[in-house]
This record gives sequence, C-alpha cells and structure tokens, in this order.
Amino acid sequence: MRSHYCGQLNESLIDHEVTLCGWVHRRRDHGGVIFLDMRDRDGIAQVVVDPDTADAFANADRARSEYVLRIQGRIRLRPEGTQNPNMPTGMIEVLAKDVEVLNTAATPPFQLDEHGKVGEEVRLKYRYVDLRRPEMIEKLRLRSRITHSVRAYLEGEGFLDIETPILTRATPEGARDYLVPSRTHSGHFFALPQSPQLFKQLLMVSGFDRYYQIAKCFRDEDLRADRQPEFTQIDIEASFIEERDIMEITERMVRDLFDNVLDVSLPEFPRMPYSEAMQRFGSDKPDLRIPLELVDVDDLMASVDFKVFSGPANADDGRVAALKVSGGAKLSRKEIDEYTKFVGIYGAKGLAWIKVNERAKGLEGLQSPIVKFMEGIVEELLDRVGAQDGDIVFFGADKTQVVNEAIGALRVKLGEDLDLYTAEWAPLWVVDFPMFEADDNGRLHALHHPFTAPSCSPDALAASPATALSRAYDMVLNGTELGGGSIRIHDQAMQRAVFEVLGIGKAEAEEKFGFLLDALQYGAPPHGGLAFGLDRLVMLMTGSRSIRDVIAFPKTQSASDPMTDAPGEVSNEQLRELHIRLRQKAKAEAPADSGE
Repeated sequence: MRSHYCGQLNESLIDHEVTLCGWVHRRRDHGGVIFLDMRDRDGIAQVVVDPDTADAFANADRARSEYVLRIQGRIRLRPEGTQNPNMPTGMIEVLAKDVEVLNTAATPPFQLDEHGKVGEEVRLKYRYVDLRRPEMIEKLRLRSRITHSVRAYLEGEGFLDIETPILTRATPEGARDYLVPSRTHSGHFFALPQSPQLFKQLLMVSGFDRYYQIAKCFRDEDLRADRQPEFTQIDIEASFIEERDIMEITERMVRDLFDNVLDVSLPEFPRMPYSEAMQRFGSDKPDLRIPLELVDVDDLMASVDFKVFSGPANADDGRVAALKVSGGAKLSRKEIDEYTKFVGIYGAKGLAWIKVNERAKGLEGLQSPIVKFMEGIVEELLDRVGAQDGDIVFFGADKTQVVNEAIGALRVKLGEDLDLYTAEWAPLWVVDFPMFEADDNGRLHALHHPFTAPSCSPDALAASPATALSRAYDMVLNGTELGGGSIRIHDQAMQRAVFEVLGIGKAEAEEKFGFLLDALQYGAPPHGGLAFGLDRLVMLMTGSRSIRDVIAFPKTQSASDPMTDAPGEVSNEQLRELHIRLRQKAKAEAPADSGE
C-alpha cells in the first residue's frame, strides 16, 4: 500500500511520485491550504493539500489527529523560508494528489507531544497510543538492533540458539516463583522459570558446548525502576572454560554491541574484588563515573566520647565510614536535611557531617554539630579523607550493611545531584564474591545460587564456609549490574558439600534437584556462563530512567497491566477444572447446596 516510509523521504526524491501510509500527527489549515504532518515508524513528513484537488482536499479537511491515511503525491522542495534543517525531512514536502482515509480515530487520551504532562498509569493504559511517540519507536528500534547484534556476535562465536521450557518446576533461585496450577495433575503446580539455569546446565551435560538464548524470565518480587515481573535475559553458557574465557567472550560482545549500535568505544573493563568494591563504594555495583569513595575511620572513632561513633567502631559487625565531597561546603542546611531523610530510607538513624570552612583555624574553622567530639583526632581525620577548605565530610556509623547501603546510596545521589560524573561510560568486572551470606539468624544462604562453584576444595569449604569465595563475576556499567554469572559445579562431591552448608539434606536435594544431580553422574563437563539483563542494557543504551520505557508492554510498579486489566479474575468453572477453590469467592457465590 505504500512506496516509502515517511522518514525515508529526502531531496534525492524530488519530482518522484510516492505513496505514504500513516497517522496524522498534526493538521494545520493555512488560508485554504491544508498541511498534514504524516507520521509512521520511520519519521514525519509534511504533506500539502491544495483546494485544486477537490476530493483529496475534502478528505484532508475532515482528517483529525491520529486518523489513518494513505496519501499519493509528488515530492518537491519546501519554499524558501519554510525549510527546517533540524528535521530529517525538513527540506522537502509532498504535494498531495490523493488523500484516502483508511480509518478514523477517537480523540486520543493525550497528545503525543504532551506525554510528559500525563501520568504513567494513563500512558500504560493506552500503551498502543504511547508507543506511537517517536521516542518510544526509536527505543524499541534500538532494542531490535541490540538483539540482532548480540545474536550475530554469539553465532559468530559458535553459540547455538536453543529454547528451554517455560512450564517447569519450582526451584529456589532467590525470589518467589510464579505458579501455574495443573489441570491434569490435581494439586500439582508448574512454575515459570526465574531463569533457564538448570536447563542450560543440562544442555552442557548433553554436549552442546556453547548455548545462548534471548530468554523470558519470571520473578514475583517487589518492583522498582530496573525490575519487572517478566523480563528478558541474554542467557549464555559454555563448556570447557574458566572464568577468564567467558569474561573475555562477553566483554568482547558488549564492546562490539556499543561500537555497532552507538558508535561508542568503551574504556577498559577493570577487575575489582567484591570486598574492595564494598569497602570503597558500599556497593557491589559501583558507579565509577563518580569520584567519591568511602573511607574507613573506625580506628579514629573507637575512643571518641560519642557513642553514635564509638559504638559501631568497636562492634564486630559495625562500621564508621567517611565520605568527602569536594566543594560540598556550599550545601545548605536544608539540602543536608534532605540527604539525612534520604539515608533514612536505607535504615540510617542520621547523617553526621563536618563542613571545612578554614582548616588552618582548627576546630574554629569547622562547622558541625559533632565537631566538639572530634578534638584530638580532627586533624588526622581530615588528613585521612583529604579534606580541604570548601569541602564537606559526611559520616555513616551503624552496622556494616546499613552503612554500606546508606552511604553507598548517598554517594550515588550526590554524584547525580552535583553532576560529579567524570566519564560517560564506566564498565567494571566485580569478582571474588563470597560464596555465602548469613541471615539475621546466622544461617548461611548462597549469595548467587547453589550451583555456583566455590574457589576452594570441598574439604576447605566444609571447614570454613563463611570465608569461602565463589567463582562468580558480575559485569557492571554506570552503577547498574548488566549481567552476572559463574563457573558452575559439575561434580557431585562439590554439589553435596554446598548443599550440606546450606542445610539441604539428601531427601530435599533429591526432591528439588534430583534431575540435575542425576545428570551430573553422566559425564558433566566443566562449564559456566553469564546472563545479561537485556532490558537494563537497553535502558542504559537509550538513556532511559526505567526499564518500563524500553519494554513494549510493561507492568506497573504493582505488577499489574492497566491496559488489559491483568491480573484478572477467572470463572468458577475454570477454577473447578484446576481443582482450586477461593474461600471468599466460594462463600459469596456458591449455592447453598453446591457442596463447595
């Protein structure tokens, strides 16, 4: 029905006849001449309709915003003074010979160029309208280019695209499963996969050597800007490799991707141990564009007459850390109070600070409600953090986890608020993760998942599990975890040792992972892999603030879809087929003699 997309028109087509199909982006009537801005997925073109073409003019006259039109006409240069060099098609226009209304449209719920004034709930309810915006089209177009580039690279490296099941069984992988009741097996449930983890390991046992998949994954967890209940992974697994092999393959993939899609050459990917990342930045996914670091001052605060500091400084699980912000003394008290509220989100009970006005004057040159407690250590304290006149030093003092989360988040917020970024892109490999982490009851849990290989022997793991490191690695970009992976456990002895540390007995292991344990008996090769969050990757590469902006039909923060009203109720008949009864629903709707 069309000869060209609107965005393809240019000066090389002058005097050519073209046929366009699309939507009315804007309609203007200038003294009897009608101008239509026609829009499709490739761009916008200006169409001029003269009264001389009576039928075309009549159809153009009744056309309104978002009407669907088919237009035939001739390309010509725009008159002098009306050209728009900032628009790809701004030098030309289409003189219409025929205008056909393919469909009318109701008044849109919002104007596409005024979407910023509309709440996200409305935009998601009318997502099919929201997706017409050029910005959204460009984001999804770039997403398509990203997946194409990834597939081309991986297939060039010998990886095979293999699908794994969506209906499987529940396995503990760190989040709640979405469960699907079985009609044919009463009382039993499928689970939607949190990842293809077990199946890709089985593919390695099967001898497929190099596997990848653009995989849908499902996790029933609390949502935020970079989480959705269903999301997409670039899932990669390979046999007969070590950490350096899979890290080199995937680093080259990301470099290739940025070069092909954004024409960006990423800087060096440094490697940093997890312990160093937590100590310097309070995060295992630090944003290295921000030149702020946490500095330990526990030893200096251990003897001060201020229990807010001395208590955590002397506690086994406590930490006192300082964060110097160059030029930060200009922050107002109101701004500092806002930052105090901000760290409270992460469990901090307060936010101590010292403004360095004139360091040469000693305590008199400092401004702070806590400076009276610093006499005797203040010079050494300021030396340690490198504070100069005009700086401010923030302090976190609490349990180590609280300090890391609160001051680590403050570091990121200050970097954003004060525009402290020193680079556009800052990639990083975080390595040497702990194998386990302890909960409040002291019970150990796998930091990643129970199939991650430790970097020690089974005997050493059993002797000191709390200090064991894993063979895991995360790729971080601009403070976002792009992907994480590990070398997997491929022998039964090591897998049993990990299960023992986790308190998973033989019967439970067989019940939950029996098929994997069986497979490990039949010649499982050394293998490992990495999974990238495709949505997060596209979010970063498009400069979006949420993965909802790069998913065609996302869910809201409450894991609902206002467009389809999902999740929704189902009929009693469907529930009976699945052998399920909803108690409140049954009481309200079931007949008295139904037996339900």
